[in-house]
Parts: sequence; structure tokens; C-alpha cells
Amino acid sequence: MIFTQHGTLPRTPAAVLASLAWVLLLAYFFANVEIQIEGAAGWAANLPTWRVEKHWLLDIFWGSRPITGYHAWIFSCVMLFFHFPLLFMGHFSWRAEARVIAFIAIFWIAEDFLWFVLNPAFGLTKFHSESVPWHIHWLGPAPLDYWTFLVLGFGLLALSCRPPKKEKS
Repeated sequence: MIFTQHGTLPRTPAAVLASLAWVLLLAYFFANVEIQIEGAAGWAANLPTWRVEKHWLLDIFWGSRPITGYHAWIFSCVMLFFHFPLLFMGHFSWRAEARVIAFIAIFWIAEDFLWFVLNPAFGLTKFHSESVPWHIHWLGPAPLDYWTFLVLGFGLLALSCRPPKKEKS
């Protein structure tokens, strides 16, 4: 459940965990879709799409990875899907936006990791910097993006669960 009957975000642990479980289920399904699309050639390496390999903005916003037409469209599409409940319910708040961005961040990390786990061409044994050239920056056993976006995602999720401030009378 995205909103209570009064249009506020549910903050109970059960509601938040159910939403998080749904996000992970979506990530599982989308990882499987991407495996069917990309096969063993990650980061759209063999797809008929445009690709920008080097640009200073990619270093800042994209982890120094190339941007492809496939990724530009799919990231935009997922962002719109996750925002649809706000539009559908006619509700916008900064807490709701924080929750949406949190779930988008968690979705992409889970989806990317599941792509490796479920992909017959990879698996966990090939989940390291030598086998995954499109993840350029690693911190320990995972790409730096994973750590960054997990902190961002769970931080925003926690903010979205805070009770509203009481108005002074």
C-alpha cells in the first residue's frame, strides 16, 4: 500500500517492508528481462543503440561508464513507473518523493546485482572488477555505486518514514 486512506505515506514497519519486498520482486523480474535482452554482453555492449563513451559529465553522474540509448530510455522509464502512484493518487509530498527515490535507488542496485547472480554467463564467481569492466570503481566486494545508492536509498527511506512535524499552535 503506497498511501493510507488519508493520502499520507504508511510508516508502519509491515507496510514499508511489504513495499520493499515488492521493489525487490520488481528488480528480480527486470533483471531477468535484461538478461534476455543483453545476454552475456553487459552494459548494452551488443545492442544496436547509440553510445557516448567519454564525457566529463559521465565521470560526475554516471560512474565514468558510457551512456547508451538503451540505458537513457530504460532509466527514464523506470523513474516514470515508480512515480506513477503519486500521479495516480493525486498526492505529492517531499516524503513521498523521498520514498520513490529511495525505492528507485534500491531497485537499481538489487536489479544490477541480480543480473549477475541470475545470468548464466556470469554468476557470483564472475562478480568482480576483472570480469565486469563497466563497473569501473569498486569498494571491496562490490561496485562503489552499490554502496553509495544503498546508503542514499535507505537514508531516504528512513526520512520518508519520519512522522510529520507537529504544527505550533
